[in-house]
Amino acid sequence: MRSARLVPAVVPALLAIPLAAADWPQWRGPGRDGRVVGPAPASWPQSLKPAWKVTVGEGHASPVVAGDRVYVFGRMGDEEVLHALDLATGKTTWRQSYPAPYTMNPAASAHGKGPKSTPVVGEGNICTLGIGGMLSCFDASSGTRLWSASGKGFAASSPQYGAAMSPLIDHGLLIAHVGGENDGALTAFELKSGVVRWAWKGDGPAYASPVVADLAGRRQVITQTQGHLVGVSTDRGELLWSVPFSTPYGQNAVTPVVSGDLVVYSGLEQPVRALRVVKKGPGFVTEAAWENAEVSAYMNTPVLADGRLCGLSHRRKGQLFCLDAATGKTAWLSQGRQGDNAAMLSLGATLIVLNTEAEMVVAPSSGASFSPTRRYTVAASPTWAHPVVVGDGVLVKDSQSLALLRF
Repeated sequence: MRSARLVPAVVPALLAIPLAAADWPQWRGPGRDGRVVGPAPASWPQSLKPAWKVTVGEGHASPVVAGDRVYVFGRMGDEEVLHALDLATGKTTWRQSYPAPYTMNPAASAHGKGPKSTPVVGEGNICTLGIGGMLSCFDASSGTRLWSASGKGFAASSPQYGAAMSPLIDHGLLIAHVGGENDGALTAFELKSGVVRWAWKGDGPAYASPVVADLAGRRQVITQTQGHLVGVSTDRGELLWSVPFSTPYGQNAVTPVVSGDLVVYSGLEQPVRALRVVKKGPGFVTEAAWENAEVSAYMNTPVLADGRLCGLSHRRKGQLFCLDAATGKTAWLSQGRQGDNAAMLSLGATLIVLNTEAEMVVAPSSGASFSPTRRYTVAASPTWAHPVVVGDGVLVKDSQSLALLRF
C-alpha cells in the first residue's frame, strides 16, 4: 500500500528558499552511475511538497541540471522540443524546437514517440539525440542551435524501436552511437563543430548508453551494441575488446556499470555478470569475474550503493535486488510485482526507486531484506524518466510534465 502522497497545494514560502543543487549534467548524473553526492535527509517526510510543475511534452528523456538551470527534452505534436527552465521557479528561460515526424514500430507504440535519449550538458553546450536519430548541439546559455547530424550515410538513422542511447561528453568530444539496425557507428564528434573525429563501425546501436572509464591502463568507451559488449578507445575509436552479447527481440538496453576494475552488465533473460578487462601483450582480453542467475535486468540499469549493486530484475513481474558488488552474491531480494520498470538512484546507502507507475520508494540498500522507509506517489501519469535529486528536492518527469517536489 502506498503510504505517503503529495500535498495538494504549493507552499509559497518554499519557493523562496534557494536550492543548493549539484550539477546533474547527463544520463544518470555526473558519473553516469546514478549516484547522488551529498547526505540523505535526517528523516524522510510523510509527504513531498510541490514547488512547481510545467508542461514540457511527452517522452522518456530525463531532466539534466547545470547551475541554476534545468533542461528537459520532449515531444509536442510532431516537434521535438528542448526547454531551458529556471530551477528555482520552473519559468522558461529559452525554448528550441524542430520538426520530428516519426512512425513508431507497432511493438513499441505503447511507449510513445519519445524522445528516449537524455541530453548532455558540458563546456557551455547542450546536446540532444532525437528518437529518429537527429543529433543536435545548442548553446546552453542562449539556446542557439550550433550544429546537427541526422545519421545520413546509414541504412536507417535509428534502431527499430527508436534512438534511446544517451550521448556523453569527454574531453571536447561528443560521443554517440548513430545509425540503425545492422548499420551504425559509435562516433566521436568535436563538440564545438560537429566534425567527426573518429567512428567505429563494428556494430549497430542498441538502446543502452555508453560510459567512459580507465581500465587496464586505457581510457575507453564501454557500451552494449546491437550484439556485443565492447570497449573502444576514446582517443582513436579503436576496438580494444568485445564480448558477444544479445537479448531476445534485439533489446540490449542496460547501461554498463563500472565498479572498480569490474564491468557489470545484463539484459532480458540474461544473468547479471561481471568481467575484468586485462592487458595481455599488445592487446586486451576479458576475464569472467562473477555471474548471478537469480536476477536479470531488462531496461533497468543497477546502481552501486555502499558496496552493493542494486537493481530491478524483470523476473516475478519486477523484483528489486541487492548483490555484493565484488562477488555477485545475493544480499536480498524483494517480493515480486514491484513494477514493470524502475529508475534507480543511490544516496550513500539509501536507494531511491521510481517505478513507471509513479511510485517513488526510499529504502536502505543495507541489511538482509528489502525494507522500504517511505513510499510516495509523485505523479498522476507514467514516469519513465529518471528522477533527479536537487538539494532539498527531486525533479520528476511524468508523461507530459516536469515537477519539482520538496523534501
